[in-house]
Amino acid sequence: MANIRSKSNNSKWQKNTKTFVRCNDKIRAPEVRLIGVNGNMLGVVPIEEARAEARRSGFDLIEISPHAVPPVCRISDFGKYQYEVTKKQRDSKSNSSKIKEMKFRFCTDTHDYETKMRHMIEFLCEGDKVKASVFFRGRELSQTQLGFDLIKKLTLDLAEYATVDGEAKLVGRNIVATYSPAKKAKQKQRIKDSPEELQNTVL
Repeated sequence: MANIRSKSNNSKWQKNTKTFVRCNDKIRAPEVRLIGVNGNMLGVVPIEEARAEARRSGFDLIEISPHAVPPVCRISDFGKYQYEVTKKQRDSKSNSSKIKEMKFRFCTDTHDYETKMRHMIEFLCEGDKVKASVFFRGRELSQTQLGFDLIKKLTLDLAEYATVDGEAKLVGRNIVATYSPAKKAKQKQRIKDSPEELQNTVL
């Protein structure tokens, strides 16, 4: 029984270490790449100098990228930073289950098609699935092949950003296809979710 309890406690400890963020005196690296209060890059400095700068600013020294060489630290309010990270994780989890929808007409003109395709790419790069539907009215159902042709073209145009979940299907008066983010879209999402200050910085 004791072993079971120990394993459970150990699992909780491992889970907590994944979200642990070092700050101030708990940062162990001898030097860090420092980001100031206003987001300005202050360069690589000794850890003591970074702590001193944080104290002068009246804020905390927070290790935001521990695996970089050297680690990246930011001067900010630790409580506010924790809140922003938690909120971002919560928003990311809620967004991961969303399916956005984009509606087309089988006779959609080129400009409208390209605009909607760009919106789909944006959704995919945010980590969302996207359902494309081509809808028909009345006797337009006799033109379903044009709808399937449009979905085929859309699938080819989105090939870098999306994989189609199965074949397109006629459901009622709509031809429907669902797309999931492909590797390129996921890479762009990771860049977007990384600290803004680091997106244009070589570490």
